[in-house]
Amino acid sequence: MKLSIVTTLYKSELHISEFYERISQAAKVVAGDDYEIILVNDGSPDDSLKLVISIAKTDTRIVVIDLSRNFGHHKAMMTGLMHSQGNLIFLIDSDLEEDPAYLVSFFNQIYVDSCDVVYGVQENRKGGWFERWSGNIFWKIIGILSASIIPSNIATIRIMTRRYVNALVQHTEREVFMAGLLSITGFDQRPKIIIKKDTSNTTYTLCLKLKLLINSITSFSNTPLISIFYFGMLILFGAIAYIIFIIYNYFFNATTLVGFTSLMASIWLLGGFIISFLGVIGIYLAKVFSEVKQRPYTIVRDIYQSKVLK
Repeated sequence: MKLSIVTTLYKSELHISEFYERISQAAKVVAGDDYEIILVNDGSPDDSLKLVISIAKTDTRIVVIDLSRNFGHHKAMMTGLMHSQGNLIFLIDSDLEEDPAYLVSFFNQIYVDSCDVVYGVQENRKGGWFERWSGNIFWKIIGILSASIIPSNIATIRIMTRRYVNALVQHTEREVFMAGLLSITGFDQRPKIIIKKDTSNTTYTLCLKLKLLINSITSFSNTPLISIFYFGMLILFGAIAYIIFIIYNYFFNATTLVGFTSLMASIWLLGGFIISFLGVIGIYLAKVFSEVKQRPYTIVRDIYQSKVLK
């Protein structure tokens, strides 16, 4: 098969029909009839599943993967990639914020550049001031703390070779951060500037963004753990210097320090540091706990294709 198109569904009911028409047109331009469209239903609470099943009954190139519940955007994408069969795989969101017509230019660039991946980078972040601000802060923190070089402002949209996707799906961690996995898989990757449209409200709330930030940092960086050591050494040296000052003051100034306020401040400061550091260690232990259980990170309930339940 020449081309696989992979997308996920979550509250996608309003966009499915138009997405299907536009992506099908683009696919026929680059692959003729030799393509498949894989739609992964990530526990969407609306009628997205019913709509794509009805489309699959009329188009044998449609494959609908219905997950047993909502597992998250990144895990759903990985599941779709695992089921893809094309020599080239085009990954895109179904909300039409990324124009399906980009498939043609991405397809041309991957051949012209003879590379393994062409990935989209937003020219300007979409959304309101808070979405733009939080997104910029997110990528700056990732860039500072991550042990790997992860491009900032990357989008879901990308086209990949079969050998790259085969390598990508070998990652088996349960806490999936796609941007990190896509980057550390390596191969020859080239950016392409795109413009994302603001067609719907983002499903990434502040809580989800914070969760994703913590997950991405702890998945791809041990900097927080190492920082605990350096903070501890800094506090130790500060405490030693303060002790020397107290001893000097006791013998040479012969004055009694009134230190209740400074004592309480020190106790609260050190207590806060200790609790925070224990929390950082706890997060890493929780990730170890999650990984050693080796649970599947998604469960497929049904696969629909051309009226056949597989």
